[in-house]
Amino acid sequence: MIEHIRTNNVQRFTGFGALYDESRPTAPQELIQILTAYLGKKPQSVVDVGCGTGLSSFLWLNNAERIIGVEPSDDMRAVATAKWESMNKPASIQFVNALSHELELPADSADIVTCSQSFHWMEPQSTLREFARVLRPGGVFAAYDCDWPPVINWEIEQQYMKLTSLGDQRAVELAPKQEQAHKWNKDEHLKQIQSSGLFRYAREIVFHNWESCDWVRYANLALSQGSLQSAIKLGASELESEAAAFRQFVEEAFAGEERRILFGYRMRIGIV
Repeated sequence: MIEHIRTNNVQRFTGFGALYDESRPTAPQELIQILTAYLGKKPQSVVDVGCGTGLSSFLWLNNAERIIGVEPSDDMRAVATAKWESMNKPASIQFVNALSHELELPADSADIVTCSQSFHWMEPQSTLREFARVLRPGGVFAAYDCDWPPVINWEIEQQYMKLTSLGDQRAVELAPKQEQAHKWNKDEHLKQIQSSGLFRYAREIVFHNWESCDWVRYANLALSQGSLQSAIKLGASELESEAAAFRQFVEEAFAGEERRILFGYRMRIGIV
C-alpha cells in the first residue's frame, strides 16, 4: 500500500517542472540563518530531500560545503540538473535520484536535512527514521512550507482558492483510487517529529518574505499546484477555461504593474 502511494506521489509531479521552477518562491536567507544558528556552525553537508527543481538546494550555495539535492521525479530533477549545468557545474552541489526513506547515504553524514514543500508527500515515520540515521549528533531536520495563496488582496486570493479547490476535487474524481496521490497533513508535522522519539528537541517557527511579482507569475503560482496539473492531465478540460479566466482576472487586477506579495512560511524542526 505504502509503495503504491510513494509511486503515485512521485508521478504527480511529472510534466510541469519548468512551470514550477519559474513560479515558485525561493526561501529567504532567514531560513539559512535560523538553521545555522540551531546547528551552531556553518554546515558541512546539507541534504535537501524532495528538492524538486533545486530551488531549495541552490539556496545553500556558499552557505554549506556540500549540498545533495534528492528528487525521485525525473522531470523535476532534470530541471535542477540543467540549472546546475548552466552554472558551470559547481562541485559543491549534486542531484540524486532517491526516496526519502532510502537515501543511500552513510550514517552520521549530514549536518542538516531539509524538506521544502515536500515532507507532506512522504510517509513520515520511515522517513524520519532515515533522516535521523543520516544526521550527525546535533544535526537539524527542517520541514518548511508556504501558506497558499501568497498574500495580495482578498479578491485575487479568493479566486486562487476557488481554482485550486476545483483542481483538488477533479483530481480525486478522475483518478482511479489505486492511482491517487496521498498527502499527509502538514498540521501534523510537528507531532510526527515529536512522537517519533528520534529528536531531543522540536518546535515550529513562523517567518515570512515579501517579493515583487507580476501578474504572470502570480497566475502561474496557482497553475503550478500539483492537483490542478493532475486533474488537467486526467482529462478535466473544463479546468483549462477556468484557468484562462483566472489568468484574465489576475491580469486585470494587476493593471500592468508589479505588486508586492507576501509568502508566509511554517517550519517544523527537530534536533537529533
